[in-house]
Amino acid sequence: MVERKPNTQVAMRQLIDQIRTQIPFDLSEEERCGESCHGCSGKLLIYLESELDEWEAKLDQGVVPGFADLSRLAGKARKIATVLRRNGLMPEEAQA
Repeated sequence: MVERKPNTQVAMRQLIDQIRTQIPFDLSEEERCGESCHGCSGKLLIYLESELDEWEAKLDQGVVPGFADLSRLAGKARKIATVLRRNGLMPEEAQA
């Protein structure tokens, strides 16, 4: 039997959960602003968390995201994870 792929609402919730699990949102202010700075980690974490909160609210209201929305959010998370890795806030093998 062929397994069905999740609809885009389920896929977006799964993506949000994956991002929340892999990105270190719980860092203190001191940890966010470490020795190395290749982009403001604190601002990027706040921005990404607001994006996730916004999508969760939209999903709760019944909004159906498109594939482009999924791709955009995943891309933002990947780029922010890259900056966090450069700043030493995430291990190199962690993928968002």
